[in-house]
Amino acid sequence: MALEFTDANFEELVLKSDKPVIVDFWAVWCGPCRQVGPIVEQIGTEFTDQAVVGKLDVDHNPEVARKYGIRNIPTILFFKNGEVVDKQVGSVPKQVLVKKLEAIL
Repeated sequence: MALEFTDANFEELVLKSDKPVIVDFWAVWCGPCRQVGPIVEQIGTEFTDQAVVGKLDVDHNPEVARKYGIRNIPTILFFKNGEVVDKQVGSVPKQVLVKKLEAIL
C-alpha cells in the first residue's frame, strides 16, 4: 500500500522517517504515471516493514514538487535520513525500482 504524501505531511512522513522512503511524484492526467502507480503500490506492500512508500500529486502539492525541482513526471525520489539518495524519471519496470530501493536498505 502506498501512502498519500502532501505538502502538509511531507516533513513528518518523509524527511523524519527512520526508514528509507520512496516518493512517486505524479498527476491524474499523466499517462506514464498510471503505468508506474500500480508498481509503486506493489512495492509498498512488499516492503511495508522495511521502507515507507507513497505518492505525491504534484497538482495538489506544488510546494514539495517545486522544492525538489520536479519538472517531469513520473519522477520517483528515494530518501534516506531525510536526504535524496537516488532518483528515477519516467516509467520503468518494477525491478529497476526494487533494485534502487534494496541498495539503500
